[in-house]
Amino acid sequence: MAKTILAVDDSSSLRQMVAFTLKGQGFNVIEAADGEEALAKARTTPVNLVLTDQNMPRMDGITLVKSLRALPAYARTPILLLTTEAGEDMKSKGRAAGATGWLVKPFDPAKLLDVVRKVLPA
Repeated sequence: MAKTILAVDDSSSLRQMVAFTLKGQGFNVIEAADGEEALAKARTTPVNLVLTDQNMPRMDGITLVKSLRALPAYARTPILLLTTEAGEDMKSKGRAAGATGWLVKPFDPAKLLDVVRKVLPA
């Protein structure tokens, strides 16, 4: 059965690139434009991995990570931040919130797939 990934970014073109990359490798992809929409979707549809931007309106990525980690169903789900933020301070905040990993935009499709395969249980 295909794994489902929740792709969260306020840029529709970036969401489309991520979805295209993941769908091409057989993953199901659910898209959300911000953290609030992602949280609502995650509550109704179980996902195997969350890939989120940091800087978004309504709810940023780190707040989304904290909100998901507060839900028992997402206590151990891999959550990756895919963002332009590359500073150590922001990465530390991400780790403290419970993020599994960090990828910097612009992303390399091969690297994205490599990281996704590493963090998703078989």
